[in-house]
Amino acid sequence: MSRPESMTRSLIIWLTAATVIFWIVAVAVSSVIIREEFDEVFDSALQETNQRLMPLLVEDFFKRKASDPPRRIGLSGADSEEYLTYQLRDRDGRVLLHSHDADPATFDVPLERGFADTANHRIYTDAAVSGSLFLQVADPLDHRWEAMAESASALFIPLALLVPLSVTAIWFVVRRTLYPIEELQKEIGFRDGGNLAQIAATGLPSELTSIAASVDRLLERLRTALEAEREFAANSAHELRTPIAGALAQTQRLVLELPKGRERERAKGIERALSRLSRLTEKLLQLARADAGIGLGEKAVDLLPVVRMVMGELQGPRARKLKLDVTPGATLRQKVDVDAFGIAIRNLLENALTHGAANTPILVTVSTGVVAVMNHGPALSASQLAELTKRFKRGPTGAAGSGLGLAIAATLVARMGGTLTLNSPARGAQEGFEAIIDFREEQQAQEGAHI
Repeated sequence: MSRPESMTRSLIIWLTAATVIFWIVAVAVSSVIIREEFDEVFDSALQETNQRLMPLLVEDFFKRKASDPPRRIGLSGADSEEYLTYQLRDRDGRVLLHSHDADPATFDVPLERGFADTANHRIYTDAAVSGSLFLQVADPLDHRWEAMAESASALFIPLALLVPLSVTAIWFVVRRTLYPIEELQKEIGFRDGGNLAQIAATGLPSELTSIAASVDRLLERLRTALEAEREFAANSAHELRTPIAGALAQTQRLVLELPKGRERERAKGIERALSRLSRLTEKLLQLARADAGIGLGEKAVDLLPVVRMVMGELQGPRARKLKLDVTPGATLRQKVDVDAFGIAIRNLLENALTHGAANTPILVTVSTGVVAVMNHGPALSASQLAELTKRFKRGPTGAAGSGLGLAIAATLVARMGGTLTLNSPARGAQEGFEAIIDFREEQQAQEGAHI
């Protein structure tokens, strides 16, 4: 099962992506504007260069003899690369003067005043001496593209810092903005059958106050329903136990009064049936209480005395089979309902006494946050273990029982925030059965909440 997507992570990713996309679009638009501005600047420089060179070249031309070949200007700098090249031509297109790096093919445009473009150059042409001389100045387009690319790159460089800074800033803002949601989530998560207190709506933003109010109304309805169920269970316990106990007492008295014979045996059968009904009623009432939600408590209590008390209540002819082993320094303090824990541990002990091998001890071990009940007997398979916590499911045994004891214990342990583990064979043995109540994860969570 995939993990739910985090709102914080989604917001950081989408906001960062949106920021980067907006920046890239802004750089693209800026590059277009920069290119247009560069074209205007370069065209102005091209035109101004033409105007400055025209009188100088015309004067130099008239000082030469007409028969002289075209003069190349700037031979001393022939090794240097020129951005601007030029040439002076007559009306017939003959080249009269040109710069040292000028390529005649570059100026293959009509001899008309104004700008003209070739594949690689931008050329400005101007006329002088009544239109008999034409000066052409060429600027390579690569130069313009290079200037525009360097400007665009300069705009992209901050993006390398913008992304991590944006992630940090967005994470900070999102965390602060979603903090009330996380707090509300924690408060709702703490609510269960043992904690139905209203949620403190103070400090919540207006968008969340309605949610908190709705949850409070739901908790109030749930609290009312649970109280009604618990009250019904308590009243039912009183109403059912009394008549059954009375009927059982009358039957037992009848057994004593009847002479030996068929009538007395029939009375004993009624006594056994009433005893089974009494035990079943007790289990059903315990199950009803477990389903009603008892489990967690508001204050941490020491559960070791509860273990001792339940073991004492079960003392009788079978008392020799109960042994308690407490690890030195072990603590068993949990925020659980004492009655719920007592019912759970009682069911585990009764299950061990009922189904454990005869004349073998029942070992109860207590360590920090863990209670284990172990009895001897044939080992069970994994499939049989999986069925034991289901209601009215019993293992391969001929002993009397309702099949509810382990189901009640599992439900109550889950309500208390612990885990019930069933092992067969028992740990460190080749046979036997072991039930382990583990509160350690719940205890760590409670300690973490206090830090």
